[in-house]
Amino acid sequence: MILTTRAIFPPGWFFRYKLYHLPFWFVYHYLMWTLTIGDPVKVVNTIFFSTYAIKYCFYVIFQAVGVYFNLYFLIPRYLEKGRYAVYLTWFFVTTFCAAVLIVPGYYVSAYFSDQSFQQMYGKDTGEYMFFFKINALPSTVATMTFGMCIKLAKNWLQSRQREQALEKEKLETELKFLRSQFNPHFLFNTINSIFVLIHKNPMMASESLAKFSEILRYQLYECNEHCIPLSQELNYLENFIELQRLRQDHDCVDLTLTYDVAHTGHLAIAPFVLMPFVENAFKHVSRRREGDNWIRLNLSLVGEHLQLQLSNSACSGQAGSAELIHYGGIGLKNVQRRLDLLYPEEHFLSITQDDAAFHVALRLRLRERPVVAAAGAEREHGLTLIS
Repeated sequence: MILTTRAIFPPGWFFRYKLYHLPFWFVYHYLMWTLTIGDPVKVVNTIFFSTYAIKYCFYVIFQAVGVYFNLYFLIPRYLEKGRYAVYLTWFFVTTFCAAVLIVPGYYVSAYFSDQSFQQMYGKDTGEYMFFFKINALPSTVATMTFGMCIKLAKNWLQSRQREQALEKEKLETELKFLRSQFNPHFLFNTINSIFVLIHKNPMMASESLAKFSEILRYQLYECNEHCIPLSQELNYLENFIELQRLRQDHDCVDLTLTYDVAHTGHLAIAPFVLMPFVENAFKHVSRRREGDNWIRLNLSLVGEHLQLQLSNSACSGQAGSAELIHYGGIGLKNVQRRLDLLYPEEHFLSITQDDAAFHVALRLRLRERPVVAAAGAEREHGLTLIS
């Protein structure tokens, strides 16, 4: 039977069995000894060409045992469960025991040496406590603390990574839900409005049905990426607004839209970032029989900064903060959290209410689109004014 090197050492064996810990401990104690003596070459000669290597091995072995006992037994069993007093007690006991077991290394190394204990260390054999208090105990405390800091830092980083992964997964789940849900009230009213238009204005009915089809296609197929072309998001927004204008209950609403967004082909935006605010404006606009009912939207692009100014009239006494908390069916807190995750330190959001209106101000710093081969020319948005 012929055993290949690959069979004896499978891929990743060095890290799978955590063998990298061995050189870590040897290097760590080498550096500690170098700091003590001040001569790295002399430390190498002392470790590899003298019986001091025995004392060195005592430090490496028993401090490593103490550290691993602390990391894999004491911390999970006591510290992580909040039993701090018990943990500290066992931590100090473990440190003390490891230091006690290290000191015999001085005697063993002297036993196998050609020199006497006095010649090697300048102390008599009865000076056990000296080596314990001056050398072994402080070194063990430092090593135990260092190992615990590494472990806690690693746990913190892993916890943060898990939280970010869960947050990302939850965000994607919410986004998929937002894509899949279609406001039934909007859906039925739009279909009913198109049905009425078929008899009154077949041309407008055909155009409205095309816009409705584009909205469905966008939600189902075109926004499955983390970032999409800005032109697609704006096109979806325009179609949604146009269909909202068809609804019978918005005939009394004065709708003013101002777009100053041009040359969007190089910019990308996360899908459904703008939509919750616009949907909320139509949902909560006032419906007074006497008086003004209005929605004003101003969308502009300055460099890479997209600015949204949105206001809608509100009846005096209309629920304020409670209504603001439920933006777009997913909650204002979720909208804010999406912005925090997708555009950290790259957005500004302000939502206010007075007796007459709701006001939303949003500013986003958009990112450049990845360079990909386009399937066709995208529709660019120029200056449009609808009133």
